[in-house]
Amino acid sequence: MSMENDIERVLYSEADIQKLVNKLADQINHDYADTDELVVVSVLTGAMMFTTDLFKRIKVMASLDSVDLSSYAGATTESTGTVELIQDLTNSIEGKDVLVVEDIVDTGRTLAKLVDVLKDRGAKSLKICTLFDKPDRRVADVKADYVGQIVPNEFIVGYGLDYNFLYRNLPYVGVLKPEVYR
Repeated sequence: MSMENDIERVLYSEADIQKLVNKLADQINHDYADTDELVVVSVLTGAMMFTTDLFKRIKVMASLDSVDLSSYAGATTESTGTVELIQDLTNSIEGKDVLVVEDIVDTGRTLAKLVDVLKDRGAKSLKICTLFDKPDRRVADVKADYVGQIVPNEFIVGYGLDYNFLYRNLPYVGVLKPEVYR
């Protein structure tokens, strides 16, 4: 069985995604040109591919860390509403500029929880970069500073985005056929 058979249509090709990553990296490089050290915090596991591609294009002095949070449980397309911190940062962010990198901002619950946690740790500044933003689903008051693309309220997978831990390895982003998750 091929993963491609489960995709209704491709929204963003590999080339489209790389253009978005380049655009975001240019904005970040401009905005952080004078920083002493930028701490890039990847939100696992979905943002791994995006973070890797983005981090390679960041030209300022930067370190990389990660956190893992979840508000989804197994084979579901709906958030449980409860956000759990699964893996914490390994280094202190006190007094540093922090850029949180997320694959998609959907309900915003996960990101709102993470922002609260990081603000309590004394970051000098805190900004959010997301490849995709789905504002139609937002329930938490959170807004990304850097947005690659606003996406429709459809269930998308690929390039790190998953359904039931699968489809992350697709090199593009596509809409998952509803019969796959219903």
